[in-house]
Amino acid sequence: MKAAIHRHRGRLLALTGVAAGLLLFIGANAHLIHVALKSQPECVDHIKLPDETRPGQFRAAKSAC
Repeated sequence: MKAAIHRHRGRLLALTGVAAGLLLFIGANAHLIHVALKSQPECVDHIKLPDETRPGQFRAAKSAC
């Protein structure tokens, strides 16, 4: 009788841990999606045309400004 109760308690604890892990995973991903969709970077200065005199400088693929 004690072994059955102990086994049942172990399964319940394992399922609770799995459920908590899944909720944490889903919550973290939902937060990342929310932040990605709500954050809009401000306009920043960038090179409008390619400039060979300034190596290492990149221009925006599509300007939002």
